[in-house]
Amino acid sequence: MLYKKIKTYFKNLKLKKKLIKQEAFFKLEDYTFKSHNVLIVDEIIPEYNKDSGSRRLTEIIKLLIKNDVGVFLLADLKQYKYHSTYINYFKSLGVNVYEPKVEANKLVTKELFIKKIAFKLNTAWLHRPNIFYTYHDLIKTCNPNTKLVFDMVDFHYVRFMREFELSKNKYSKSEANKFLKIELDNCKKADAIIAISNTDKVLLEKHFEQKEKVLVLSNIHNYISENKYFKPFEKRRDLLFIGGFKHEPNIDAVKFLFEEIMPLVWKSHPDIKINIVGSTITNQIKSYQSPNFNIMGFVDDIDTIINSSRVFVAPLRFGAGIKGKIGQSLEHGLPLATTDVGEEGFEFGSVRSKMVANNAKDFAQLILNLYENKQSWEEVSSKCEDILKPFSLIETEKTLLQIINS
Repeated sequence: MLYKKIKTYFKNLKLKKKLIKQEAFFKLEDYTFKSHNVLIVDEIIPEYNKDSGSRRLTEIIKLLIKNDVGVFLLADLKQYKYHSTYINYFKSLGVNVYEPKVEANKLVTKELFIKKIAFKLNTAWLHRPNIFYTYHDLIKTCNPNTKLVFDMVDFHYVRFMREFELSKNKYSKSEANKFLKIELDNCKKADAIIAISNTDKVLLEKHFEQKEKVLVLSNIHNYISENKYFKPFEKRRDLLFIGGFKHEPNIDAVKFLFEEIMPLVWKSHPDIKINIVGSTITNQIKSYQSPNFNIMGFVDDIDTIINSSRVFVAPLRFGAGIKGKIGQSLEHGLPLATTDVGEEGFEFGSVRSKMVANNAKDFAQLILNLYENKQSWEEVSSKCEDILKPFSLIETEKTLLQIINS
């Protein structure tokens, strides 16, 4: 521990000298305050084109900017590792993004930055359990009047318990219990709690009695009604999976596809190809590469591949919250096959039987039906817009302003 402190001290000293040389000096007047100001803290600067949580948070930030709210964005990164290619994007939106600077020969750390802007803060939006746990006390100490919002992102306890139930891995159970303690403690200290779906809200309320503090603010998904790149059934081919591989449920879903589902699909239709898209590809995922199981990795222009794929697949066996990949597929009118876990938070209505299955045999049959049956494909595609109505920008904006202004 002492070694780490000494190492950090010298790295920060080196950073300070570099910043002085660059004349990167902190001036409070460089930041734009509004009549209402919100500090948003996340683990990283949101990578809106890489993961669902970042995409959702980016849309929240855009809505706040639209409503003339001053937004301050801070990532929980070490000062000497505070780098992101996304910083300039958020600055271009009008966001005040924290970056390490120097004032009076002193490094302005994340903590010092919060102290300097706290007097103007109305709301602190703390994104994910560990972030709330780390920052809530500092913010409340600096300004007791700041409203603390705990954005759960998903109910982590549920995600890890479901993983344990599937794998019987004791580590998953230990993580579940750890997160339940953190999440419930955060809920007690928060002024408002954000669940990402009604399912997560109901599950949380089994452990937490103050129901009036819990609001639902889901992902934002707008159906693309005039999609000039939309292709009909016969001009599409291939299956598509999208998911970041820092997230264990996505790793498991691809493993499930490779080991159990696709072999059954290939028995009936050996030429069907699946493309696996996502950032942070692991060696395990890379090992699945074959001509018909194509590991693409991160793809910047995701719309092109969505608009050319015939069926989206998301065989998630554990997880919690709203799955952004499901909404992303629906936005483009792309029929999909998923599980009960993947469906959570959505209402598939009359086409549910064509979209949801939980074992390999039934899932493979879903894929084949959507891939080979034009009528089924078109029926599911035509329902995508209705499924997404609760996730519209208008509904989300109403809820967001209610949270900020109450």
